[in-house]
Amino acid sequence: MLDKIGQLIIEAADILGGYPLFFLLIGGGFYLFIRSGAVSLRHLPDAVRELRKKTDGSDQNGQISSVQALASVVAATIGLGNIAGVAIALVMGGPGAIFWMWVSALVGMSTKYHEGVLAIMYKGKDDQGRPQGGPMHIIEKGLGPKWKPLARFFAIAGMFGTLCIMNANQLTEAFMATFTTPEGISESQFLGTLGGWMGLENIPTFRLLFGFAIALIVGTVILGGIKRIARVATILVPFMVGLYFIMVMFIIVTNIEGVPAVFQSIFSEAFNLKAGIGALAGIAIIGARRAALVNDAGIGTGSLMHGASRNTEPVREGLVAMLGPSIDSGLVCTLTAIAILLCGNIDVEGIKGLEVAMDAFRNAIPAGDILLMLVVICFAMSSMFSYSFYGSTCANYLFGTAKGRYYTWFFLASLVIFAVVPLEAAVGACDLFYALMAIPTMIAIITLSPKVRAATNEYFNKKNK
Repeated sequence: MLDKIGQLIIEAADILGGYPLFFLLIGGGFYLFIRSGAVSLRHLPDAVRELRKKTDGSDQNGQISSVQALASVVAATIGLGNIAGVAIALVMGGPGAIFWMWVSALVGMSTKYHEGVLAIMYKGKDDQGRPQGGPMHIIEKGLGPKWKPLARFFAIAGMFGTLCIMNANQLTEAFMATFTTPEGISESQFLGTLGGWMGLENIPTFRLLFGFAIALIVGTVILGGIKRIARVATILVPFMVGLYFIMVMFIIVTNIEGVPAVFQSIFSEAFNLKAGIGALAGIAIIGARRAALVNDAGIGTGSLMHGASRNTEPVREGLVAMLGPSIDSGLVCTLTAIAILLCGNIDVEGIKGLEVAMDAFRNAIPAGDILLMLVVICFAMSSMFSYSFYGSTCANYLFGTAKGRYYTWFFLASLVIFAVVPLEAAVGACDLFYALMAIPTMIAIITLSPKVRAATNEYFNKKNK
C-alpha cells in the first residue's frame, strides 16, 4: 500500500514538476526579469549596500531585521538541496543541468525581489496582531478578498511543502553512510559498537532513532519562536558557508588541472543536441526543478520570512531578498558541482544524492566525508529551523495561533517519519508540494508586478534626486 502511494506521489510530481513548473518558474521569472528592466543585474550593487543599513521600523512593524530575514531565508535555502539536490541533478541530468540552475538563479533573483517588495507592501497580521507576511496575505490584500480561496490553497500546500522531507531523509542517509559499510553495520563501526551496547542491530532502527535525535535538536530552537530562529541563523550561516567554501577551494586547488574541463562539460552538455530536443528539454527541466528546491524563488517561502521584517520600505526589502538566490544557487551550488565533477562519480544506478557527494569529498580530502557530514548537519538543521516557521505561519493563517501552534509538534514528528522513507518518495513529495505552492505564488507576483515596478521607479527616482 505504501509503495503504491509513493508511486502515485512520484508520478504526480513528475507531471506538475515537469514542463508546468519549468514554464511557471523559469518562464514567469524571465518575464519578471525583462519587465523589471533586469533588476537583479542593474541593482545588485544597491542590494549589497542595503545589507549595511539599519532596518527602519519598530517591533510593531515586524519581529526581525531585514538582514536577519535574509540570513533566515538563506539558512533555509542553503540546505541539503545545495549538496544532495545538486548531486541528484548531476546524476539525473549530467553536468548540463548545472547551467540551467544558474539560469534559474538569475531569473530567481528577480522573482525574489518581487516577493520581498510585495511581502512588505501587503503585510498582514495574525489573530494576535503580530505582523505576518507570505503569499496568502499578498493574495488576499493585493488581489482582493475574492481571491481568498487561492490564498488558502497556498497555505494548505505550504504546511506540507515546508515539512523538511528531503532534509530529514538525506541527513539520516549521510549519518548512516558515514558510520556503516555497504554490507550493513559492522561491529568495528561506531554504530556497531553502539548497537551492541543498546542491543540493537538493524539499520532501520538506527534511522528511526536518528530521526528522534534530529527532532529533539530542532525542537530546542524552533520552540523559541522566530526571534530565536533568526539569532541562530545569523551565527550558523556564515560559519557553514565559510567552512564549505574552504573545503571546496582545497579540492579545486589540488585538482586545478581538471577545472577547465568541468566548466566545458557544464556548457557543452547544457545545449547538447546529440540525444535530441527531448533530452535537452529534460536536462533543462531537471536543473530548474532542483533549483526550485534550492533557492525557493517563486515558491513563496521567502515572502513568509521577509514579511516578518521590521523594514517599512518595500523596495529596500526586495533588494535584500534578491541576494538569496545569488548566494545559494549561484555560489554554493556551483561549489558543490565543481567538487563532485572533479572527484566524484555521477554514473550511478537509480536516484542518489548525498551519497554521491560524500564519495567525492572522501576521495578528495582526508576524512572529507566526516567534514562534509559536519557541514551537512549545519545545512540541514538551519533549513529545518526556518522551514518550521514557514509551516507555522501557514497553519496560523488557516487555523489561528491557538490551534496553529500544534503544527510545530506535527513538524517535529514528520522529521522522524521522513528519516526512514525511501529517497525517491521523499523527492517526489517535495517536488509535488513545491509545485502546488508555486502556482498561487507566481499568479500573485505576476499579476501585481506593475505595483512593484511603480514602487521601484518611485524609490530610485527619490534616491537619485
